[in-house]
This record gives sequence, C-alpha cells and structure tokens, in this order.
Amino acid sequence: MQLLNLPTYQFEIKSSENKQLIFDKIRKKYVVLTPEEWVRQNFVEYLMKEKKYPLSLIAVEKQVTVNKLKKRFDILVFDKNGNHNIIVECKSPKIKITQDTFDQIARYNLTLNAKYLIVTNGISHYYCKLDSKNKQYIFLEDINSHEKQ
Repeated sequence: MQLLNLPTYQFEIKSSENKQLIFDKIRKKYVVLTPEEWVRQNFVEYLMKEKKYPLSLIAVEKQVTVNKLKKRFDILVFDKNGNHNIIVECKSPKIKITQDTFDQIARYNLTLNAKYLIVTNGISHYYCKLDSKNKQYIFLEDINSHEKQ
C-alpha cells in the first residue's frame, strides 16, 4: 500500500478470495483493504499511538442519520465522559481534499456535534475546532493528545 504522511505502523494483512484484508482492531474483524481503509487504519493507529486516545474511546464506520439520510462516519472519538469529541473523515490518498469534503464532515457534525473535525487523505491532514459561539470552524495546526483534552 501507499506510504502516507503518518508514522509507519504494523498491521495484520491477509489475502482471501483474491482480496487483501486488514485486521481492524476497533471492529475486531478483517475488512477489505481499500485505499480509504488504509488511511482509516493508519489514522486510528496515529490517534492511539501518537495522540494516546484509548481504543475504547474510538468508533469506526458507524451509521449516523443526517437530514433523514443514513450515512456512515469514518472515525469518531469520544471524550472521557462519552461525548462526541472528534470526527475524522478519511479519503483515499488519490482523492484531493476539497470544500465538498469539509461540507460532508460538517453535515455529519450537525448530528454528532463534536468539538473537533479532521479531514485526511493520509497525505494531507486538516484539523478544525468548532467555535459554536461564532458558528465557525477554526483551523488548527494539530489536535491535542488525549491527556490534554
């Protein structure tokens, strides 16, 4: 798989029925290894290993209803009180991050109401904090580690 702009991590990868599968620690099962899944799995590792978020506070690929439509977020990180803290939208490294990507995650956040949004294609990462008082997003250089939340 493609090298990403993230530290290098070790994964359990296997082949089955002419498909490559990667073990997802959150879902506790093998999933098809697509370019987007590669970014998702690497970013989950980044959140756990570099930012020290416990596996127990991370959800992956769960359904959310937005304007009566069923959608799936990529990664959701909860705070220690169980509130939605960070939403991460992952794209394939070949997909350019555009305003549409930010609009997509902002729509998810209408329902989830997380404090932070992250958009990544594994190469470029964008971090935002919700300023609910002024109803805007503030772009950040990075997100805090779990200990500093």
